[in-house]
Amino acid sequence: MRPADLFDLGLLGVRTRKARAALSAAGIAIGIATLVVVTGIPASSRQALDRQLSALGTNRLQAAPVPDRDPPVLLPAESVDMVSRIGPVTVASAVADFGQTITRSDRTAPGDFNALAVLAAKTNLLRAVNGTVRAGRFLDDAMARFPTVVLGSVAAQRLGFAGLDPGRPAQVYVGRRWFTVIGILDPVPLSPDIDRSVMIGWPAAAQWLRFGGHPTRIYVQTTDDQVEAVTAVLAATVDPQHPGNVLVSRPSDALAAKRAVQQTFGALFLGLAGIALLVGGLGVANTMYISVLERRREIGLRRALGANRGQIRIQFLTESIVLSVLGGAAGILCGVLATAAYSTAQNWPVAVPAGSTAGGLGGALVVGVLAGVYPAIRAARLHPTEALASV
Repeated sequence: MRPADLFDLGLLGVRTRKARAALSAAGIAIGIATLVVVTGIPASSRQALDRQLSALGTNRLQAAPVPDRDPPVLLPAESVDMVSRIGPVTVASAVADFGQTITRSDRTAPGDFNALAVLAAKTNLLRAVNGTVRAGRFLDDAMARFPTVVLGSVAAQRLGFAGLDPGRPAQVYVGRRWFTVIGILDPVPLSPDIDRSVMIGWPAAAQWLRFGGHPTRIYVQTTDDQVEAVTAVLAATVDPQHPGNVLVSRPSDALAAKRAVQQTFGALFLGLAGIALLVGGLGVANTMYISVLERRREIGLRRALGANRGQIRIQFLTESIVLSVLGGAAGILCGVLATAAYSTAQNWPVAVPAGSTAGGLGGALVVGVLAGVYPAIRAARLHPTEALASV
């Protein structure tokens, strides 16, 4: 018989016994759907958790001069540009506290101290600290050159700004000069010092307030897997001549928690996926074994008409593989839909690992082969006389 004829013969049991084939495929479908769901839902949950942990600054570092030195430590003016050239660094920004005070009026007494810092700020600061603007706008390349300021949330409250009116520009008094308020920030959990600060563009601070260009705090964002590597070289990059004068913050404890969660989820995925495949495989094996017992008459008749043992084996093995593949495809579809529905209901990002879908289909194929081997061998060993006499 030609291979095409053998394959068509293997589909005979599927075509003629549709209800039983559907129930048999349902067994493996449930197993594969379980595989997709138990990997997809935790993967979606893990992505949501990763976002929450990332908001805690797991991939962010800070570099600052060592305090309480005499004379005070000054970081090189070009240090931010040097840090930005570190390969894994995605964002490098900075602020500089250069000793200015801010008031709402030029009539305020010199001793009226409001505990607010005036900072020169880079235009990409919000990206580095994960900040957002509540009202107005932040400094950009154009506004950073003009006498404009952005207020932190606490600074706006202390200065009496509940919001901004575009029709009536508000001003504050900094270093004997009026500056226009163009924005107010939301609270910045990663850097509470920003909340109590008033930010001026780097060029504007140099032009109108005699700022020397030396940063006092550098904010660095990198990838989670490169945090330690960047930490190791950050001090020497900020100040190559005196790296001991640079204090580098350590990665957040949330990073360790994030990695522990990922490892735990990985072990959970493997265990649940193995159980799901085992259940599906046992279902197909049981179905095929019963099929051999039920179809002894067919096997005996085909052997009596000249079919050899190899053809009988191929017939039952093909049927087992077809049932498993059909069940696997149906299981993948059901699993993806269930994962998407549940993740959407929980406001999680939908994440179905490609490995689980490919592994599900490949696993169904492997399960079909393994589950069909013994029944196929048993069917091939039946003697025609014995098979016909047992009916």
